[in-house]
Amino acid sequence: MLPESDSKHAVRVLRMIEGDPLEMVDGKGYRYRCKLIEAHPKRAMVEILERVAEPLIWPNRITLAVAPTKLMDRMEWLVEKATEIGVNDIVPVLCQRSERRELKLDRLEKIVVSAMKQSLKSTLPIIYPLTPLPRFLNSVTAPQRYVGYCSDEVERRLLAKTYVPRQDVALLIGPEGDFTPQEVEMCLASGFTPVTMGDNRLRTETAALVAIDTCHIINQFTQE
Repeated sequence: MLPESDSKHAVRVLRMIEGDPLEMVDGKGYRYRCKLIEAHPKRAMVEILERVAEPLIWPNRITLAVAPTKLMDRMEWLVEKATEIGVNDIVPVLCQRSERRELKLDRLEKIVVSAMKQSLKSTLPIIYPLTPLPRFLNSVTAPQRYVGYCSDEVERRLLAKTYVPRQDVALLIGPEGDFTPQEVEMCLASGFTPVTMGDNRLRTETAALVAIDTCHIINQFTQE
């Protein structure tokens, strides 16, 4: 049985009738070839004809940890575009200078589902609850760890020249007021390399997308 929102979309918006073919995804890496057998706008029923594994097209796990923006619509935009470009985990992190200190995940999870479908993926990124920075740092297992930092008090490398393709990576982007020096020290102690995305000064959400896309582009140039 399809959820009510998908039932309404199939029956009322797409005007599908019994016998029509349709495809479904489960968010866990599978696509299903189906047939509509009951065209009810609230509880449409489908028959599953075939299940096909559809792995992600990038070879490594990409984790984006980012301090939520003050304006929620910018955070929603980031989550949508990050899902479309390709990310495995999205971790909102709470920093000392965070403008937003509360986060409701329901809306973000709906946006991620929609973006997954829109970009023809079958795997849903995992969105974590708002996580204090020290707790996130203690949880990271990726061999590659990069933190975007604006201040030139700490030596920074260009991400595009530092990232090693096809290896799991954690990308950490701070709040609009940047990380504090103490937080940068914590990141360094946790194995993070300070990086820059280029000479331009970027907003939090822009820097996050540039970081993700940089990894994808380099992966594409080094495909086996």
